[in-house]
Amino acid sequence: MTTLIKNGALVLPDALLRADILIADGTIAQIAPAISSPADKVIDARNLAIMPAFVDMHCHLREPGQEYKEDIASGSRSALRGGFAAVCCMPNTLPPVDNAPLVHYVKSRGREAAGCRVYPIGAVTKGQKGQQLAEMALMQEAGAVAFSDDGQPIENGGIMALALEYADTLGALVISHCEDRGIAANGVVNEGVNATIAGLRGISRAAEEAMLARDILIASAKGTRMHIAHISTRGSVALVRWAKGRGVRVTCETCPHYFAADDSQILNYNTNAKINPPLRTPDDTA
Repeated sequence: MTTLIKNGALVLPDALLRADILIADGTIAQIAPAISSPADKVIDARNLAIMPAFVDMHCHLREPGQEYKEDIASGSRSALRGGFAAVCCMPNTLPPVDNAPLVHYVKSRGREAAGCRVYPIGAVTKGQKGQQLAEMALMQEAGAVAFSDDGQPIENGGIMALALEYADTLGALVISHCEDRGIAANGVVNEGVNATIAGLRGISRAAEEAMLARDILIASAKGTRMHIAHISTRGSVALVRWAKGRGVRVTCETCPHYFAADDSQILNYNTNAKINPPLRTPDDTA
């Protein structure tokens, strides 16, 4: 079967090109400004952008154990409809994905779903309790593509140091959820004027930045890679830039809501605005 996509704006790594794309049996056969070859299906992509499918390296499919929120089948099919060819799913399920059999389970469920490709991320510690390292090597052999206790910070710096060293021997990536829960205490929104107006307990930006600084320094001392999940403050960005300038092998990510919304959203008690880390200030979104 052949498909011809015409008149689209093709997004390339270094250019934006107006072109047609001919696809034959699922493979791109030709890209050219005007293709006149007959095709079984023609799609007019005028006023549309055409780009490679996306990869989401941080999602939550909630299976096993919390299928009432999401499951691998529904999540992977939704991702495919949204333009994602692959997703990497976090291990904070019930039970956590902290062993090879559960990694196998997630991968097999992903294949059965016939949606996008599903790549499991294994837990760093057993049960995501931050006390004992999980068997990363066995999980990697089973198909885990990275390791994280996302949803739970690794509060013991010694455990984090050991995790980075272990992962380094495997050429694997540790993804850190940076949150000092002693500083965050029982906060539910960003600490600041809007929290005071709303009468809600605040979470200081120091809860994220202090843990991030610690992890950067550990990664620097060990000479290992580290990835920081869902940063939310201007200070966190500055810390990552500082670390990169010193040659630390650190990368980071954020989420759309941290640059598209701020903590004014809490003033009408919108429960959708209660997230972790919390929405920050307009200065942080700039």
